[in-house]
Amino acid sequence: MEAYTAFAMVYDRFMEEIPYEEWKDYLLELLAEYKINEGTVLDLGCGTGTITELLAEQGFHMIGVDLSEDMLSIAVDKKEKSGHDILYLMQDMRELELHGCVNAIVSICDSMNYILENEELEEVFQRVNQYLNPEGIFIFDFKTDYFYREILGNQTMADTQEESSYIWENYYYEDERINEYELSIFIEDKELSNMHGPVFRKFKETHFQRGYFLEEIQQIMERSGLKFITAYDAFTKNKPRNDSERIYIIAGKGVNS
Repeated sequence: MEAYTAFAMVYDRFMEEIPYEEWKDYLLELLAEYKINEGTVLDLGCGTGTITELLAEQGFHMIGVDLSEDMLSIAVDKKEKSGHDILYLMQDMRELELHGCVNAIVSICDSMNYILENEELEEVFQRVNQYLNPEGIFIFDFKTDYFYREILGNQTMADTQEESSYIWENYYYEDERINEYELSIFIEDKELSNMHGPVFRKFKETHFQRGYFLEEIQQIMERSGLKFITAYDAFTKNKPRNDSERIYIIAGKGVNS
């Protein structure tokens, strides 16, 4: 499981088109259905803290956990500007450790796809089950095998902005259901640019994500002790389809905890 390093510096810039406000509203709707309107919420795989901040604005006591020190550094900068009382922890979600239980855990934007083995995903679910309050819920999303196989796999994407650019190359290995993506990132060196004209530094990162099937996720959850409640085609209340690209799952605390 790789952590973002150089890409953290430009992550928010290149994710500006993600409708985080709409994602937040969808999360709030799901939380409210299960009477989670206050208390402590854990954002698992919080990245640069955008969703963490939005939920903090709604009055939740937020904890953010991520493996990337660079992403968390940006999240902390946001916290200092907003003044929100957010606790950030640098942890591997497979080894999640909290000092107490929480009312809800949310994990969106493909965090679970970074877990490549069933056994390791089961470990994550066991940790989640351990730290949920008895009436707590776990909301998470994952991108499907269909998405990687038919939409993203073997595609190359690029974006250029004034001070940075990236090239994102994808390779989907269907037998293993693993998507490898290679990031080439170009970031302007301000100091050198002031002296010599535009100068860009190049960074490279390689990451891996796995495409999952809903039935497979349900089986892993059952082994972990988590209680499956329902699944939706992302950002709707509709049942997942064979061509669903992203699926949201709601789970509850199970008995084996």
